[in-house]
Amino acid sequence: MTLPFSPYQEIVDIAMRFAPHDGEFSTSIGNLHVSRRSRPSDPLHSSYRPCFAFVLQGAKSLQLGTEQISYGTGDYLLTSLDLPVAWRVTEASPEVPHLCLGLAIDSEKLLELLSRIDIPRPAAHTDGQRGMVVNVAPPELMDAAVRLLRLLDRPGDIPAMAPLIEQEILYRVLTGPHGARLINIATSDSHSNRIARAVAWLKENFARPLRIEDLADRVNMSVSSFHHHFKSVTAMTPVQYQKQLRLHEARRLMFVERLDAGTAGHRVGYQSPSQFSREYSRLYGASPARDVDGGREIMAAE
Repeated sequence: MTLPFSPYQEIVDIAMRFAPHDGEFSTSIGNLHVSRRSRPSDPLHSSYRPCFAFVLQGAKSLQLGTEQISYGTGDYLLTSLDLPVAWRVTEASPEVPHLCLGLAIDSEKLLELLSRIDIPRPAAHTDGQRGMVVNVAPPELMDAAVRLLRLLDRPGDIPAMAPLIEQEILYRVLTGPHGARLINIATSDSHSNRIARAVAWLKENFARPLRIEDLADRVNMSVSSFHHHFKSVTAMTPVQYQKQLRLHEARRLMFVERLDAGTAGHRVGYQSPSQFSREYSRLYGASPARDVDGGREIMAAE
C-alpha cells in the first residue's frame, strides 16, 4: 500500500477542492461524485442506487423502512439495489463540513469481475440480507479511495487508471465482510437477485396497480416467500416500497415540473386525491400544498 502519513487529511483536502461549497458534485471520473454539507439537515427523501459511499468527515443517518442506519467518519455505506430512503446529515459545521465520496456500482462491471475471480458462493443463510449496510473501511479500501481521488488532479491519467482503481475498490468490497450481499444480488438463482428484479419492475411500473401474486410469479417465487425476502432485503413490504416511489415522484413533479397536487397524484397512480394527500402528509410531515408553499428543500438529485 501507499498510504501517506495522514490519509484522511489528504483525502479531505482533495474533496474540499472538488466540492467547494455545499451540494453534490460530479467529477471527471464518470461514476464518482463528492458531496458536502456545512450544517446538520432536516430529513430529505431520495432513492439510493447501488453504490459505495465513503464518509470522510461528519456523520449521516438514514431511515430505510422502519430501520435507522447511522454512519460517520471512516465508515462506508454499501447499497446493493435501488432503495427509497429518508436521510439527514447529523454532524457538520462550516469548519468541519460533512464530506462523502460516492462511487456508483455498475452491474456489468460487477458481473465481469465476478467472472474472473474466485470468490466462494455465500452460504444459503446469507441470501435475503438487507440491501444496505455500513462497515468500517479497512486500510486497503482507504488506500484505494485516496488514489482514486488523486486522479482528479491528474486528468490525463483517468482513462487508464480510474477503471483499475474502481475495480480494486469493488474487489475490496466483494471480499469484505458484507460482499455476500453484492454477490447474492448478482447471482441469478438467488432470492436476492429475484427481489432485485422485482424492485426494477416496480421502479419502471410504480404508477400501475400492484398485484403481489403477479409480481411474485414474475420473479418465480411463491407469494409467502416473495413477501418474506422482499422485506428482508428492503426493510419494507412491496406495497410500502411502491408507495414511497409514488410519493417521491409526485413530490419531484410538484417541485421540479410545478404540477398541482391533484395532477401529480394522478400521474403517479393515485385515483383518490384525499388518499394521496393523506399518505403524502404521513411521509413528508405536511400536506402537498403546504409542503410546496413552504419551499422545502427538494429531495437530493438522483
